[in-house]
Amino acid sequence: MAASKKLRNIYTQFPEGKHKVLTLSYDDGKIPDKRLLDILNEHGIRGTFNLNSGLEKIKFKNAYDERIPCDEYKKLYKGHEVACHTVTHPTIARSPKEQMVLQVIEDRRALEKIMGYTVRGLAYPNGSVDDNVVNALKACGIRYGRTVTSTHGFGIPEDFLRWNPTCHHADSSLEDLCKEFIKNHKTQYQYMFYLWGHSYEFERDDNWKIIEKFSKKIENKSDIWYATNIEIVDYLDAASRVQVAVDGTFAYNPNAKSVWIEVDKKSIELKGGKTTEL
Repeated sequence: MAASKKLRNIYTQFPEGKHKVLTLSYDDGKIPDKRLLDILNEHGIRGTFNLNSGLEKIKFKNAYDERIPCDEYKKLYKGHEVACHTVTHPTIARSPKEQMVLQVIEDRRALEKIMGYTVRGLAYPNGSVDDNVVNALKACGIRYGRTVTSTHGFGIPEDFLRWNPTCHHADSSLEDLCKEFIKNHKTQYQYMFYLWGHSYEFERDDNWKIIEKFSKKIENKSDIWYATNIEIVDYLDAASRVQVAVDGTFAYNPNAKSVWIEVDKKSIELKGGKTTEL
């Protein structure tokens, strides 16, 4: 039998051959989102905003607790992702199963009507999640659910319906994590930095400098993909469908959009619907 050819090192990459991704997630849709969006847009950073469609007219005591009117969502959050946060923000794991489904599906219905695109993500209100909630999300067509449990790491989650972020913006380790993430250079790994919080906290705690400093530090890096939550999920789903020949000489991408892979330290674009020689 003929000797086997040398095995090739083939890895999934992010778009344009990048090996790192940054994403953010902010909850509740309160007025300080406007200032946060100005900061993110200035630095080319993109993220996901998790909104409660049934709390627009709720009374508030502090100015930073005022909710953004639903009719402003489409224009305000353009270029970012709008995702669910349930209709009225219950501690959902304590709710009857029927109410779990209603809280999610009705929020999704309302947000889709406003935004004009399918809404397939969610942040668990009060961080409340268990197996029943996860199953309810699946029944509602939700693809991912973000928790409030910090990993202080940069790994890709094994289960996007239990998506743990890297850290909250007020975490004392944020600056060190940012430096470490920027410094990571091994392209055989995929790194993800996921920052989360509530924009009203910047106003309440008078610490807007945290997100301003973070954004300046991490902006415009050639090896970082700046993405929304659902873009990451959809891209990795597409990458998982790529079909690579056993001998590593070609690959078929059955998706409509391109997927990138690294082959023996060379970045290759696999165009949608095409077979590419490697």
